[in-house]
Amino acid sequence: MLAPSIFEENLFDNLFNFQDFRELNNMERKLYGRHADRLMKTDVKEEDNQYEVSVDLPGFAKEDINLELNDGYLTISASKNMNNDKNDKKGRLIRQERYSGSMQRSFYVGDQITEEDVKASFKHGVLSLTIPKKEQQKLPEKKHIMIA
Repeated sequence: MLAPSIFEENLFDNLFNFQDFRELNNMERKLYGRHADRLMKTDVKEEDNQYEVSVDLPGFAKEDINLELNDGYLTISASKNMNNDKNDKKGRLIRQERYSGSMQRSFYVGDQITEEDVKASFKHGVLSLTIPKKEQQKLPEKKHIMIA
């Protein structure tokens, strides 16, 4: 059966002018840059008296990153928002896009670790943390009662 030429593969694209929805596929790349595939890759290195943690956060600024220590868990979260507005020559809005993304990871570091113990720096898209090792409190030894 032959169909009229208006029934092409992209009928609805032409009919409703859906030209820019392909850009949604690249949303992560727009938010996080060309290294989006490396987000939050984490290396943990154990030293004699501390742990060194490196977290890749390409495309983020220092202000986008938050560290929280709660009940022995260190949570690293990062969020980013981006607006892309386009206006015509008269200043009227012809297109407006908003992108938003967030991610987080948590690590158990122990109840003895305080916020002052954790040292953090952010340089070239890499969050570096130094977390000291602290001994867990030892439980008192059980005393055995001798039966006479």
